[in-house]
Amino acid sequence: MSKIKIGVIGAGSISEAHLNAYANNDKVELYAICDLNEERAKAKAEKYGASKTYVDYHDLMNDQDIDAVSICTWNNTHADIAIAALNSGKNVLVEKPMTTSMEKAYEMEETVKKTGKKLQVGFVRRYASNTQILKKFIEEDDLGEIYYAKATCIRRLGNPGGWFSDIERSGGGPLIDIGVHVIDVLWYLMGCPKVKSISGNTYNKLGNRKNIKNLSFYQAADYDPDKNTVEDMANAMIRFENGASLLVDVSFTLHAKQDEISVKLYGTKGGAEVEPSLAIVTEKYDTILNLAPQVDSTTFDFGQAFQAEIDHFVDVCLGEKETLSPVADGVEMTKILSGIYESAEKGKEIYFD
Repeated sequence: MSKIKIGVIGAGSISEAHLNAYANNDKVELYAICDLNEERAKAKAEKYGASKTYVDYHDLMNDQDIDAVSICTWNNTHADIAIAALNSGKNVLVEKPMTTSMEKAYEMEETVKKTGKKLQVGFVRRYASNTQILKKFIEEDDLGEIYYAKATCIRRLGNPGGWFSDIERSGGGPLIDIGVHVIDVLWYLMGCPKVKSISGNTYNKLGNRKNIKNLSFYQAADYDPDKNTVEDMANAMIRFENGASLLVDVSFTLHAKQDEISVKLYGTKGGAEVEPSLAIVTEKYDTILNLAPQVDSTTFDFGQAFQAEIDHFVDVCLGEKETLSPVADGVEMTKILSGIYESAEKGKEIYFD
């Protein structure tokens, strides 16, 4: 069987996760890397054995040897690159968020339908082992009707700066960067119900706190402490058409005692925690039980999850599987994120038809 040829567009930090996973898949030939920084593209190509490099993604699209692409660029460029790739006959894995506007989201969905090519959205937590283990319990109705979920992803000091803090390129701050992961994994486990209304708040009170010493944090390659146009934190109540609700709060910076991640859901027969550690709560013989699964990893395993996501995408490209994160879900998640920002800006609840 001939290997599928992959092009990776964007050679920044997240591209490493894609490149490593492709390198570990024996059905793949890592063929091309594209980045605005030619030196960085060539360095990654040398490291991973890619035979071609590009500076302009349009030139990569014209390369008919490439079967599929991973898009690892700034959020505001995802849609245009994905649409160009689909139109050039390539399958697409696009990093989250799928895009930063509803208009672009619908255009991407239409292009998928028009071209018949595959698009997988990079909701990597869907592919994590702890998520998939819990999904089986939910599918067997062990939790019953899931009617409430809540997610917290708090960084006390963690604004990466650079393009992450530039709203023109990122589309937002912690909500669109890290919040999308915890919102999506709960929404996925809840069965992807349609959103009915959103009440959201965003705050920009602390900035990037460049004055803080003695506590290190991740900084983007283009970190600039003087540029920050995104929110510090956001929270929201999301209501769905089936009556379920989801509560979320996320931050880049907050006067919190410690960083925190918590992903939980509750049903009529039981409850579960995905983070900080996989756990299931159930009831049997009039007794409440806390179930602790014996598994390799009870929390999100970054390497395992990206490998599973990339392996799944490769199988989608080969026609062997359907994606777990299709473009339609990307559209709905864009609606949720946009709705939170719109509600915060208008200071009122937003309703959807």
